[in-house]
Amino acid sequence: MLVLLPPSEGKAGSGDGAPVALDRLSLPGLTAARGAVLEALVDLCRGDQDAAAEVLGLTPGLRGEIAKNAGLPEAGARPAGEVYTGVLFDNLGLATLDAAAYGRAERSLLVFSGLWGAVRVSDRIPSYRCSMGVKLPGLGALGAYWRSATATVLPEVADGLVLDLRSSAYAAAWKPAGEVASRTATVRVLQERDGKRTVVSHFNKATKGRLVRDLLVTGAEPKTPGELMDALRELGHRVELAAEGTARKAWQLDVVVTEVH
Repeated sequence: MLVLLPPSEGKAGSGDGAPVALDRLSLPGLTAARGAVLEALVDLCRGDQDAAAEVLGLTPGLRGEIAKNAGLPEAGARPAGEVYTGVLFDNLGLATLDAAAYGRAERSLLVFSGLWGAVRVSDRIPSYRCSMGVKLPGLGALGAYWRSATATVLPEVADGLVLDLRSSAYAAAWKPAGEVASRTATVRVLQERDGKRTVVSHFNKATKGRLVRDLLVTGAEPKTPGELMDALRELGHRVELAAEGTARKAWQLDVVVTEVH
């Protein structure tokens, strides 16, 4: 099973170890593209600060992120699973998994990124600021840029069930197609209250983090979207089929919750 995750806007600080080594990151087919994005981002942030803030969409209170990006080549790296600290990752709780569950996380989780394309949770990266919606000088919109780089690399690792939990911005970087799409499942989180259902926004991330954690902790290995629904139901989640997949379109699953937390 391959689980596709979005990154988090919130990130821990860079580590005290050696800087990122692009040639040691997973998915080596993305190395050249990563180098190009890193160079473009660093050049931007070492130049005109107002221009950098505008390109990156930074408010005045976040302008310190420009200096962070400017120092990325020298910044200490740490495992990506420690760098990302948002709601989804808080509920995923990688640091509290036992060795077996963490090993499954290393093998199955893939975090998408405007800067790195996609990384494993054990890949060592520095803290950065660069969303998938950014248009970098010389490269253009990163969603479109990464599509060409991931087109041949991602299908090679998507050899089983694909659970796609990315937001639309990060889904733009790679869309499972053909036979891969037929074994891909996306998840929408709905809250049911007084007989009415509404799409959950913020707490959607928390629910998805808990779903992934439950799968990792129990060692569930569903091989099809149908087996995934069964596994999640056995774990106590209320899951419904919203749309069956086809050769060109992923399966769509609804996870229904009564409380958001």
